[in-house]
Amino acid sequence: MLASAALHAGWNALVADARDTHATTAVALLVGAAVFALPAALSWRVEDSAWPYIAASAALELAYFALLAAVYSRADLSFAYPVARGSAPVLVLAISVIALGAEVSLAAAAGVLAVTGGVLLVRGIGRGAADAASLALALAVGACIAGYTLVDDHGVRHAAALPYFELILIASAVPYAAAIAVWRGTAALKAAANWRAAAAGVGMVTAYLLVLAALERAEAAPVAALRETSVVMAAAGAALLGREQVRATRLLGAVLVVAGVAALALG
Repeated sequence: MLASAALHAGWNALVADARDTHATTAVALLVGAAVFALPAALSWRVEDSAWPYIAASAALELAYFALLAAVYSRADLSFAYPVARGSAPVLVLAISVIALGAEVSLAAAAGVLAVTGGVLLVRGIGRGAADAASLALALAVGACIAGYTLVDDHGVRHAAALPYFELILIASAVPYAAAIAVWRGTAALKAAANWRAAAAGVGMVTAYLLVLAALERAEAAPVAALRETSVVMAAAGAALLGREQVRATRLLGAVLVVAGVAALALG
């Protein structure tokens, strides 16, 4: 899971640092779908009952990648990544409590407070309207993550994991790439077809495969908690590599987000 977290932070950093985040995301998705194709075909099992979940998840994934590219085009990785990743488990918990009547443990309540405090530190107090817009985009990414997490939790019961995810990836990659081609021209996609997009696509796929491998060996709660260490990795990596001027309060906020998500997962 630590390797998966590092890869997840890495491919997000590649997209965030790209000249054209939208075109790079589109190419990365196409590469990811291509890499997944053979393993998905070899493990094919998709029941008819899975298709509504696949359609819903694909729509949410499409929105997720579009919003992710949008926020990375205007905000730093160390700002957007912790907010998007940290807000998702809180939203999943909120939906579970409101819609499904789930109970909230003391650890989960503490986790929500820690994530909220972490997000405030990551954003900074008293920032301007531009930061407010970036915050709204990052929270929208988190909402998409929460949405497809809840959908996939039920959908994957009706299909093998790899073909299920491959179909979702294709259903989001193709229309997204087509939209970018219409919006920015095919030249933008050609310019983005480089090592950065390819590495992001392979990293995206490999990170997911490592999650599946971890879930075969451990319970979901500790796996989910470890996965969120990518939040600290992303912030620390941006600071160490000199890509961004990362404030100490932002690093502390990222740590708080991880601690909060761990409390949510383990509580």
